[in-house]
Amino acid sequence: MSDATLDAQTGDFRSSGPDLDRKPHRYGGVAFLLVLVAGLGYAAWSITTDIQNVGEHGLAVGALVLLGLALLIALGFEFVNGFHDTANAVATVIYTHSLPPLTAVIWSGCFNFLGVLTSSGAVAFTVVTLLPVELILQVGSGAGYAMIFALLIAAAIWNLGTWAMGLPNSSSHALIGSIMGVGLANQWLAPRGSATSGVDWAQAVGVLKSLLFSPVIGFILAALLLLAMKMVIRNRALYAAPEGNQPPPLPIRALLVLTCTGVSFFHGSNDGQKGMGLIMLILIGAAPTAYALNRAIPESTTPAFLQATQDAQGVFRAHADPSATPPDPAAARAKVGDALKTREVNNAEVHAALAVLTGDIARQVRDYGAIRAVPASATQNVRNDMYLASDAVRVMGEHPQGFSDEEATKLRSLRSSLDSGTKFIPTWVKVSVALALGMGTMVGWKRIVVTVGEKIGKTHLTYAQGASAEIVAMATIGLADGYGLPVSTTHVLSSGVAGTMAANGSGLQWSTIRNMALAWVMTLPAAMVIAGSLYVLLRQVF
Repeated sequence: MSDATLDAQTGDFRSSGPDLDRKPHRYGGVAFLLVLVAGLGYAAWSITTDIQNVGEHGLAVGALVLLGLALLIALGFEFVNGFHDTANAVATVIYTHSLPPLTAVIWSGCFNFLGVLTSSGAVAFTVVTLLPVELILQVGSGAGYAMIFALLIAAAIWNLGTWAMGLPNSSSHALIGSIMGVGLANQWLAPRGSATSGVDWAQAVGVLKSLLFSPVIGFILAALLLLAMKMVIRNRALYAAPEGNQPPPLPIRALLVLTCTGVSFFHGSNDGQKGMGLIMLILIGAAPTAYALNRAIPESTTPAFLQATQDAQGVFRAHADPSATPPDPAAARAKVGDALKTREVNNAEVHAALAVLTGDIARQVRDYGAIRAVPASATQNVRNDMYLASDAVRVMGEHPQGFSDEEATKLRSLRSSLDSGTKFIPTWVKVSVALALGMGTMVGWKRIVVTVGEKIGKTHLTYAQGASAEIVAMATIGLADGYGLPVSTTHVLSSGVAGTMAANGSGLQWSTIRNMALAWVMTLPAAMVIAGSLYVLLRQVF
């Protein structure tokens, strides 16, 4: 077989390939390390300040060590996520010579940083709700720490393994598989006959749908967009491979840089939140006085909070059995907790317990004057009560059966009020995760970039193909972020590149496609096995 024939089959990337081996200036490495150290120092200073502001004088040595180790692992996961996932965002601008490789990864890292900083937090708490409810309520226990360490280490192990093989893989998939593995292991370890939650399958199915549909959406929409561009835009340069190492015409270059920027920003906004939710669990477990309740809520919101809880209490009372004796707060708390483990919350007994629970929450906040004034000794109990009531309303659904529209509106208002007090992310957490994800983007990107740029299609990536894949990825991730759904940047963009190659008749390198598909299929079961095994082991350690 001639060299020309071989190049036609596998894609001749040598003549117009980017220079991926250029090393950064040594001062760049020094600046990189200084920023990382400054970020860790800022996190440590913020934790110390937050603890002192609530009247605590420090943590026990054991709690401090576990907190530091857990935070390092969580930030390490986001760092790995950065160089594993974001390589997908820069592959198109690198292989079309729109930006030099080092410039592209630094540019992408900066917009990942901004994406994390401006994120809403909705995705963070969507992921957290997949965890077993008793582990969330007792996250400071040995089982809680075992959960955090197991799922983060398992997801990082799988990410590093697929990265070492140069396979684009979903960090979201790996993390959610780890959560499912911990849930199943927690259920398996529970004493026989006890009410213990495993995996919230209803919530998991919703999340998995968004992850499973994302590669299909990426493939089909990118292919259709490329075909539409060919019909509307007749500029031949747009559909040609780069000539030599020259950048594309300015309008095309601007489009490619814009789409790379958008994918990087929305990747940070979506993927960065997954680590945030877990970091908040770590902080709540180690320093509940400072982080279990949102003490930044102004006192002026207290009347509205009390009104929402009182309205909801009336709704729950109306659906409880009027002839039954209301339980005391401790019994109500246990009843709601057990109902959440079985997902059976819409019955008269649970409604009676929720009426007592919401009434007790209102009483405590009224007595203390505001959420921010709840004393240290009561913080954990108030937070757990608020979380139980909010999660029960979530499981009941947007419009519970048997409830009127007005009643459903009051329940949504209750959930919003409760979440504002328990589901929050301090600025320093956002900054720390943003730095970890953004800096991670600048390390280890080459393996995945080569796979996306050279090994999916048989011909060199054209300008139109790169733009189509990036536009679809940017739009899909942006919409998912708005709806609080975790999606995979890797799945959307790499499948988008494959879709454009198929639509263009360029051909696909099926060995790469098979390996990618195998990695995607194996991610969930592999992460579940690793995380479940680690959880069982760490339960003995802690």
